[in-house]
Amino acid sequence: MKGMSIEQLYDYLCSASFQDEKSGNLFYNYYIYQYPAVNEYDIRQQIQEFKKKLERPTNFVNALELDLFQVFCDYLRKEKFGDNSLLDDTLEEDKTQPEMVTKELTAEANSDGFMMFVRDCILEHKRQNTELKTPYVFIHGIGKMFPYIRTNVFLTRYEKYNDPSSYRIILFYPGHQEGNSFSLFDTLEDAHTYRAILLLNK
Repeated sequence: MKGMSIEQLYDYLCSASFQDEKSGNLFYNYYIYQYPAVNEYDIRQQIQEFKKKLERPTNFVNALELDLFQVFCDYLRKEKFGDNSLLDDTLEEDKTQPEMVTKELTAEANSDGFMMFVRDCILEHKRQNTELKTPYVFIHGIGKMFPYIRTNVFLTRYEKYNDPSSYRIILFYPGHQEGNSFSLFDTLEDAHTYRAILLLNK
């Protein structure tokens, strides 16, 4: 087996078998698409194209695109620390205490508050698009979240807020698999996400 091309991924997302809510693992809805890190910009553009095409009447699939780093910034902007948002306060601290900022951002990225914020983004999108089929949630930007949270940790932490019967998460991972581990950016060792389904061309 080998990795899917971006064209093969789109065909797979359009297939009736994958869109069938009863197919696959009914208790785990995580899918990972790996790609070379040098293709990051092209992948972001493709995700936007996927979203537009999947929502057309030929598919009628509800697709949500989430840049995880942007969602994290929105979360920090919403959280208050005194009169300032947590984002503004962090930017000020970063000028004088960068190590403390890294520690604080890591704690926030791994927090239940952030996981609930991600869940609420997904649920709000669903509420606004009830006429479409069960959605796909495209998550990218995981590389920009390093070192605050790793892929396997994010998926594990989000699990208790997840609803496998309600949507499917396709996480775009800039790297490749080496044995039982993933390699973020094709250079940094990352733990393997055992319960996620790696999208391959069988």
